[in-house]
Amino acid sequence: MYRDLSVTVVIPCLNEEDGIRSVLGAAPKWVDEIIVVDNGSTDRTAEVAKEMGAYVVQETLRGYGRAYMRGFKHASTDIICCLDGDHSYPISDLDRLVDVFLHYQVDFLSACRFPILNAEAMSFKHWIGNKILSMAMAILFKTPIEDSQSGMWVFKRSILDKIKLTSPGMAFSEEIKIEVLKHKELRFKEEHIKYSARQGEIKLQPYRDGIRNLSFLFKKRLFG
Repeated sequence: MYRDLSVTVVIPCLNEEDGIRSVLGAAPKWVDEIIVVDNGSTDRTAEVAKEMGAYVVQETLRGYGRAYMRGFKHASTDIICCLDGDHSYPISDLDRLVDVFLHYQVDFLSACRFPILNAEAMSFKHWIGNKILSMAMAILFKTPIEDSQSGMWVFKRSILDKIKLTSPGMAFSEEIKIEVLKHKELRFKEEHIKYSARQGEIKLQPYRDGIRNLSFLFKKRLFG
């Protein structure tokens, strides 16, 4: 519990044996439950997560969005916090992020990685891709956003009944923000974090995923 609110952390994982150990080891003690969604790992990700006290659920169909939607179904707390299992997002900073979330009385808080303080955390091509996608999202949906691709969020679980999430892949990270931003009753805010170099293999394919995410933005704008 944190300030009388129950909290779940949801972490999608695909072959994150090294990273998930570091993430779970740094998790705040006040977190009520940690749900690790194993998305078909071939290493010991699931075993390590279980050994460290996480509740592990399986999503056999590959996909970032699929993994999150599976994890959300198992969460029953007041607040859901999300981040990757590669130790690039600072789980140890959740105290501050939840404090910001509560102070501004928002429904969805998205962690912003920019400016990048660690030069090893993001390559130049990834930086350019993120800037292009964030600019496209800001123009298409007429709202300022600094980091449309961020994968660390804090939000009220109750908003899941008010938004429509459909993307099975990497575009899920922008879709969940779009859904909140376009909902007149929901309040959105970004907060800066210190982003770190990931542990383990890199799965993001910048050109392929970048084009897919850009295409998704246009489809989402046109068809909702």
